Amino acid sequence: MTIPLLQYKPSSQNQRVAGYEVPNEDTPRIYRLEDSPSDGEIQQLIWAAYRQVVSEHEILNFYRQSNLESQLKNRAITVRDFIRGLSKSEAYRRLVVETNSNYRVVEVTLKRLLGRAPYNKDEEIAWSIKIATLGFDGFVDALLDSEEYVTSFGENTVPYQRRRFKDRPFNLVTPRYGNYWRDKEEDERYKWGDINNFLEMASSIKITPVKFTPVNTASINIPDTTRETKPEGIPVSISPTASFPIR
Repeated sequence: MTIPLLQYKPSSQNQRVAGYEVPNEDTPRIYRLEDSPSDGEIQQLIWAAYRQVVSEHEILNFYRQSNLESQLKNRAITVRDFIRGLSKSEAYRRLVVETNSNYRVVEVTLKRLLGRAPYNKDEEIAWSIKIATLGFDGFVDALLDSEEYVTSFGENTVPYQRRRFKDRPFNLVTPRYGNYWRDKEEDERYKWGDINNFLEMASSIKITPVKFTPVNTASINIPDTTRETKPEGIPVSISPTASFPIR
């Protein structure tokens, strides 16, 4: 039996509040399939989907899904199906799923697919249980088939960050550098001079002990440096203010 999604209380976030801000360069551009009649425009839509799902940092030919792109250009699939394919691709699995905990995967995937951050820890736990029971592909299906996704983006709109007031855009956040990953990398990194490495550092120091050689002074012949002659003549001073005559 499939475990139902745990109930959590949504908190008030930016995307749930009507906005009155003036559009500017941070306002996301909305890409719709019905607004893309030409090949160039649908290609822009495809790249917008890559930027949203895979992130602008990782748009490489290696990660492109040519089969999905072809089907979308021929209108054989919807934008939602295209997003579903990108989310389940080996690229997304390698960049996001394999390098993070389930909580971080939930956070990143909600931002990429629903255009919002998790409401709270309770929502992260609820969706993490979905990943544990249905697998990651089942988690993606649950998000894309949810009422929230259909209401916000429908069948033919590329997901976008619905509201932004601070921080970086969601599709610019590198998944593997979350707090969990950074702390793990920092703890495992060797830091010279760290107090935690004191014993290892101290044991690595090679100390050469000083060897003392005893010496018998009775066998040492000290030469006589006394003079046998006495100085003669009148002393000459190098001082110009001398009180005695200088010859």
